[in-house]
Amino acid sequence: MAALICGSLAFDTIMSFEGKFANQILPEQLHILNVSFLVPSLRRDFGGCAGNIAYSLKLLGGNPLPMATVGEDGASYIGRMKAQGIDTRFVKQLDDSYTAQAMIMTDSDNNQITAFHPGAMTEAHVNMIDGSEGASVGIVSPDGRDAMLQHSAQFKAAGIPFVFDPGQGLPMFNGQELLAFVEQATWIAVNDYEAKMLCDRTGLDLAALSMKVQGLVVTLGEQGCQVWEQGQMTLVAPVKAQEVVDPTGCGDAWRGALLYGLEKGWPLAKCAALGNRVGALKVAAKGPQNYVLDFDPATFEV
Repeated sequence: MAALICGSLAFDTIMSFEGKFANQILPEQLHILNVSFLVPSLRRDFGGCAGNIAYSLKLLGGNPLPMATVGEDGASYIGRMKAQGIDTRFVKQLDDSYTAQAMIMTDSDNNQITAFHPGAMTEAHVNMIDGSEGASVGIVSPDGRDAMLQHSAQFKAAGIPFVFDPGQGLPMFNGQELLAFVEQATWIAVNDYEAKMLCDRTGLDLAALSMKVQGLVVTLGEQGCQVWEQGQMTLVAPVKAQEVVDPTGCGDAWRGALLYGLEKGWPLAKCAALGNRVGALKVAAKGPQNYVLDFDPATFEV
């Protein structure tokens, strides 16, 4: 079995600010905001939702099929995935554009400010799903707007169950478009902030949204996550991280675990519990794709 992962591939430039953003921004001066943050540490990582999810799923022993676009500078990313044993046949390299770039700054409270250049991601809709990919499950994660709309419809038409994971892309869509995603999807995965926005824009609460899909999961960071099925909510306990080092990519690590469990036919609550464990490992490591497992996923029990 394989999981078709639609989303972005990006280079992440990650910076650490040793203070707190809140202490540097004057609320009464937001109309003339002009701030500078000294960032003593800086590094460049491989990132993007599709890449991060694929890394997590491969680490767990799953079979990820990332479907994404990179720019003329993307050969190193493709090469890295191949070296990890990830099938890259659905990753398309485009000329005359850069691979998507995320500039992420994290303060001492793990708050983040991100600037994102989409680059080749805006052309991700050139990749099409027709059912011949051999996938038993899929995910539509943050990507170009047209790609998210088209891949969701293509998953539905091909009869491939999939997770709708709007992430940072959620604000691009109005209520009617979000309802269409929900109607096409099999599962929904959002964090608590995205859940509130999804409810506001669709006019439906979480219980009502969960009645339209097989399951809806709301991740709550260090508080675990909520699993909604047929209007009923189950709270899945968090896993305490040994150390909080870098939150970048935690949600994607969680989603890789979700896909692993769905591939195995696990109950949604068990998938979420595995996600919480993998997320705790990720937050203890710098960068979105540099953590390792300390357990055997095949013997994982809740």
